[in-house]
Amino acid sequence: LLGLGTDLGGYAIMIGGTSGAHLNSFSLVDVLSHGRACALMNPYYTVFFAPAIEDKLRVIGRIYKRCGYMEEDPESLAGRELGLAVASAMIRFSAFLGFPTCLKEVEGVSTAHIARCITAAKDPQLDMKLRNMPVPLNAGLVEEYMGPILQAAWDGNLQKIKNM
Repeated sequence: LLGLGTDLGGYAIMIGGTSGAHLNSFSLVDVLSHGRACALMNPYYTVFFAPAIEDKLRVIGRIYKRCGYMEEDPESLAGRELGLAVASAMIRFSAFLGFPTCLKEVEGVSTAHIARCITAAKDPQLDMKLRNMPVPLNAGLVEEYMGPILQAAWDGNLQKIKNM
């Protein structure tokens, strides 16, 4: 079963791509498990990826709205505004679960982790992970776009995130 799970995970990444949250999680492994790091970072990347994944955000937005975590109608939003609304709902749900909603809430996380995430993302061996995201990046764009995402994830301020 473990082999099948690994194969299915590989296929999912190959077909659907990865995320900056996935990439950043490896730089946070000393303070958060891979899954918890991805869960914490996903709302912030949702804002960044929003213009490229609107249909998917509307689907999950309808669920968050139905469950009371999102006030806005996802059908009436687009692009960044849709991403902000869904990301806010994701953060509300995490708070409801007692899960940290930003990096500074996690014991042991420091701004050095942000620097580590940036450095790792620029590693030429990880270039395909950057290019395989819903909004592809390259090492030359990491500071400009991933930097603000990580700053937003530090203190929970979604407005810091820049879209391409």
